[in-house]
Amino acid sequence: MRKIFLIALIFISATTTFGQTLHLYGGENHDEYLGCLNCNSYDNNSIWNEYGTYGNSYNSKSIWNEYGTYGNEYNSYSPWNKYSSNPPVVVDKDGNFYGYFTINESKSKRAEFNLALIIYKYYDLIRDDVSKWYDKIFE
Repeated sequence: MRKIFLIALIFISATTTFGQTLHLYGGENHDEYLGCLNCNSYDNNSIWNEYGTYGNSYNSKSIWNEYGTYGNEYNSYSPWNKYSSNPPVVVDKDGNFYGYFTINESKSKRAEFNLALIIYKYYDLIRDDVSKWYDKIFE
């Protein structure tokens, strides 16, 4: 049953379009670019490009680097901190705000669109194989 739910959730996410490319910004003033949330895996700015800056699990600006500022579950700037007070924000190119990108369910104005919810739920598995998860979610 769980497998059917996952497949349905991924299908719903993949068929949901935003009409805008969504970007992550982090740091104290949300002025540090952290990558494109819904770009394809070949885009150099994509969090799904494991060879690019933002999809690489060894880069300090990657949300997938579990030892970096934005990937460490204990850092207040990380989306993976359950108590984060200053997680990354999701915005489009015009600066429209789509919510805070965080697993902290208590954070006001948390991003809760389908893609974000899938990433929140499976982030620890995604970081182990970003490209495999990109294929599951988007293709």
